Amino acid sequence: MLIDIEVNGKIIKAKKEETILSALQRNGLNVPTLCSMKDLMPTGACRMCAVEIEGFQGLIPACSFPVNGWMRIKTHSPRVVTARKTIVELLLSNHPDDCLYCIRNGNCKLQNLAEEMNVHDRRFFGSKKKQKIDNSSPAIVREPDKCILCGRCVRYCDEVLGIAAIEFIRRGTHATIGPEFNKSLNNSTCIHCGQCIMNCPTGALHEKTSSTKVSKAIYHPQKHVIAITDSAMAVSLAEEFGLRAGKDMSGIVNAALRAIGFDAVFDSAFGADLYVQELVYELQERKREGTKQPLLSGHCPAWMKHARQTSGNLPDDITTALPPHHQLGRILKTYYAEKKNIDPSDIFIVSLNTCTAKKEEITNNAYVNGGFPNIDVSMTTRETADFIKLHGIDIHQIEEELTDLPFGMASTAGKIHTLAGGLTEAVIRNLFFSAKGRELRPPRITKLRNTKSIKEYLFKEGELQLKLIAVNGIKEAMEVMEEVRLGTRSADFIEVLACRDGCIGGGGQPLRQPAENVKSRRKALYDIDNKGSINVAEKNPEIEELANRFLGAPGSKKRATMLHIREIKKAAL
Repeated sequence: MLIDIEVNGKIIKAKKEETILSALQRNGLNVPTLCSMKDLMPTGACRMCAVEIEGFQGLIPACSFPVNGWMRIKTHSPRVVTARKTIVELLLSNHPDDCLYCIRNGNCKLQNLAEEMNVHDRRFFGSKKKQKIDNSSPAIVREPDKCILCGRCVRYCDEVLGIAAIEFIRRGTHATIGPEFNKSLNNSTCIHCGQCIMNCPTGALHEKTSSTKVSKAIYHPQKHVIAITDSAMAVSLAEEFGLRAGKDMSGIVNAALRAIGFDAVFDSAFGADLYVQELVYELQERKREGTKQPLLSGHCPAWMKHARQTSGNLPDDITTALPPHHQLGRILKTYYAEKKNIDPSDIFIVSLNTCTAKKEEITNNAYVNGGFPNIDVSMTTRETADFIKLHGIDIHQIEEELTDLPFGMASTAGKIHTLAGGLTEAVIRNLFFSAKGRELRPPRITKLRNTKSIKEYLFKEGELQLKLIAVNGIKEAMEVMEEVRLGTRSADFIEVLACRDGCIGGGGQPLRQPAENVKSRRKALYDIDNKGSINVAEKNPEIEELANRFLGAPGSKKRATMLHIREIKKAAL
């Protein structure tokens, strides 16, 4: 039911019982906030969104007060502006004065609010926090001094992810946010997904940067430095340069990286084609053996971390196939190294992707082969943009370039594997090709292209019938698996991605990403798929050549050695 309310002297339409903040935002009226989170119950903790309502003595938090009838509201009266300015000044009173050195300088919500509120001098002087920086995690740095106790990271980790790795510690002026008992992040249940970074308004949480290590490798005379790019990163990077969201920057990234000094550039979609082949073979084998438990995907490092820490080791039902960029990395440090006559110890591989959890993943001994890690460094979308800017590359002047050979070709199914449901769609295409000897036409599977957290598809071809489920969100994944365990839901394959929207919504993506930008990234990847000539991994001629020359067919001993995890002891889920 729509009702009229008056805001700043103008009549707008509002839904009865929606919050004032929601009504204002729908009508294009901006009210600042620090603690408000979409789709979560409001807390009214920060008070930045306070407004003046006729008939009320005090200021009212717009995020938690419902519209219940006619109201006369002022969003920027002198009283409201003074209150907001005071809140910002109090937050700054004990905040570190290191903006010039802060990783969030120029992209900090508190800094932006100080500018918006015209805070140019200090009226309040509080004692500066002096807490130890937590560098224990391979992926995330926690700087408690910069925390403003908005609670956004705590709520997202608990209410959305269901992990609860961080919480409020102590009370009053001694309150802080961190893992339970104020332990280090690396000794907590943290899965390194980076969503806490995405929700942090300041620099209290940020990724551990790797640019110095990469620069040293590039300038090392003996190192052969290779970049493995990621399709989700390529359609997100434009936002970091002020370009339209969803612009495919693959060709520009290839050229920029070569201009910086990378010796070769490949696309992880090639590894995704290999990964899908292994999944399909494993799935078919389990079906032939009569295995009742579903095969679980293993390409999301945050999900894998959660699975390991809740079961003790790698659960039995997770695929043993290496994640796509690790499969390609292992091929590069073996087959490629031999063909190019390069010592594997001199090959340095940098994975450029959307994920902070991959920084932790590459430190796992399961991803080492012959003493060499498959991937040496993992960099996020944000880091990739900063690295390109650091080297003075003008992306507006550079011409697009293709990836290197012999792994320069990939199916479009490999391109969409980073989307929620994209891997499942790629698996279905391969299953169809395996059964019929031809590509599925049209290749797109509409049922897997919605934005639901749980998507299901029943594959039927001849005597083969498989139930496939794609889940994005750890909490939702655990709910689905519990239903499978209890027998209330059936499944033969479950794709799991920790982040909402899949990798395009990963923890290494541009900060404060609006929903329309995420939507544009998704559309860009599906457009790539729609325009591609090869839509299934089995039709990739370079995959076929690699199989003939080096790997053999799916199920071969060579593939089992090269493309699968064998080092982690397995345990029941």
